[in-house]
Amino acid sequence: MATPAVKVYGWAISPFVSRALLALEEAGVDYQLVPMSRQAGDHHRPEHLARNPFRKVPVLEDGDLTLFESRAIARHVLRKHKPELLGTGSPEQATMCIVAPFYGRERNQAIVDENVEKLKKVLVVYEARLSQSKYLAGDFLSLAELSHFTMMHYLMATEYATLVEALPHVSAWWEGLATRPAAKKVAEFMPVGTRAPKKQE
Repeated sequence: MATPAVKVYGWAISPFVSRALLALEEAGVDYQLVPMSRQAGDHHRPEHLARNPFRKVPVLEDGDLTLFESRAIARHVLRKHKPELLGTGSPEQATMCIVAPFYGRERNQAIVDENVEKLKKVLVVYEARLSQSKYLAGDFLSLAELSHFTMMHYLMATEYATLVEALPHVSAWWEGLATRPAAKKVAEFMPVGTRAPKKQE
């Protein structure tokens, strides 16, 4: 079997790498994931610096084109293979703070507490939006959903999943997204433990 022309370099547990993989899966692109080890410092090796001098993942190679930054990769893949999925994205810094432990960073609870309030406000806006349409950009799946999946996957394994579960339209939106074949396949690269206990007041 021929090696796919499209390669993604990185560790799939990263929400940024998995964002690129999800775009490729949804677009039906044949690709090869070239696994790297963060712990082994593969992103500091000369061969990776030649792909991305900023020492980050993911990196996508598509023929003669090399791209890094997960949003840029997702946009490129969809623009080239499935432009109907291109849409608007939304901020997700609040979620980033909560899910940090899943990709090897310490959770700063003070920052989490501050950003949970921001996340609540965003989710209220989403609830209103999703009461009017099936997806964030309208009645069609778009890059907005693909950009959210990787962070939401980890968020839903924490005690803060209740923020989503409390909002019926957001909860239904998430369930629909999480059960898509592409999302289920990418989720296999993103193991999560048992949900943490609820925060004590």
